[in-house]
Amino acid sequence: MDTRRLEAFSDGVFAIAITVLVLGIAVPPPGPRLGAALLRLWPSYLAYAVSFLLIGAIWINHHAMFRHIVRVDGTLLVLNLLQLMVFAFLPFPTAVLAETFIRETGQGIAAAVYGGTLALGGIFVNAVWRYAAGSHRLLGTHVTPDEVRQIGRRYLIGPIAYAIAAVIGLVLPWLALLLYVFLNTFYLWPRGIDKVALAGTDDSSASRPRSS
Repeated sequence: MDTRRLEAFSDGVFAIAITVLVLGIAVPPPGPRLGAALLRLWPSYLAYAVSFLLIGAIWINHHAMFRHIVRVDGTLLVLNLLQLMVFAFLPFPTAVLAETFIRETGQGIAAAVYGGTLALGGIFVNAVWRYAAGSHRLLGTHVTPDEVRQIGRRYLIGPIAYAIAAVIGLVLPWLALLLYVFLNTFYLWPRGIDKVALAGTDDSSASRPRSS
């Protein structure tokens, strides 16, 4: 089985998750203090921007991964579904995080839950890649063993860094937020997950099996 249906379904989940984020921004009641009320919602705007870019980075790296994964089996479908489940949940901890900063209480727990959600998602991302790459099980012939190891190391950064940020968030929530922004920048860097995935896709496209 090729990857096209899995990628299409995943794109849909990412699109829904990134759209639902805006629902976490509460609409203040109209009135003479509307402007001030809108300004007080700045944590919601910040959390929205961070999570929007984060889900975008996850989508870009998912796209990059499946330039190398050219076949799908049942186990990969389940692992991919589990990572999508975590990332589709992200609008909830985003809204909780924003609300705690608006109310100025509970920020540490909220920052830790946010980071923990991302760390769990990163674990499933690694599970997808390591299962597909094991013995070159589901990869295209264009991917070299050195590239497999390099990509695997890069993916491993995510869950470790998010777990560390979650622990830091319990004590220093603002520092944790800065770490989340830094990790966004890292994964949104134009290199993507690697140069082959996002720049030169001719070899990978040629290695994909065609549906009959």
